[in-house]
Amino acid sequence: MKKFALILGVLLYVMAGVNHFWHPAFYLHIIPPYFPFPKAVNYISGALELILGLLLIFPSMRYFGAIGIIILLILFIPAHIYTIQIACPADTNCNNLWLALIRLIVVQPILIAWAWWIKD
Repeated sequence: MKKFALILGVLLYVMAGVNHFWHPAFYLHIIPPYFPFPKAVNYISGALELILGLLLIFPSMRYFGAIGIIILLILFIPAHIYTIQIACPADTNCNNLWLALIRLIVVQPILIAWAWWIKD
């Protein structure tokens, strides 16, 4: 089970990292406006996801990759909070608000726990 979780984690983070370069617009609109150089933030975070995902492949580097992913997921919290702030404009039904809340409150802790579990 742990090997499957590890393989899935590698695929998840490598694909997410590549996606930052392939579809940057998806990420640019959720980078808070108080972050300078949003394009650079997007590309750097994508490169980090890609590199850290690849580090999970190598047993001697897995710990560093997983801890790096945990740190990165924590650093992504402002983007999730910003997504919550912009998810419910006055003229919408706020479906995106619930998705953003679930992503921050449920999915993010699961991803952090998952990275912690596969670090060994």
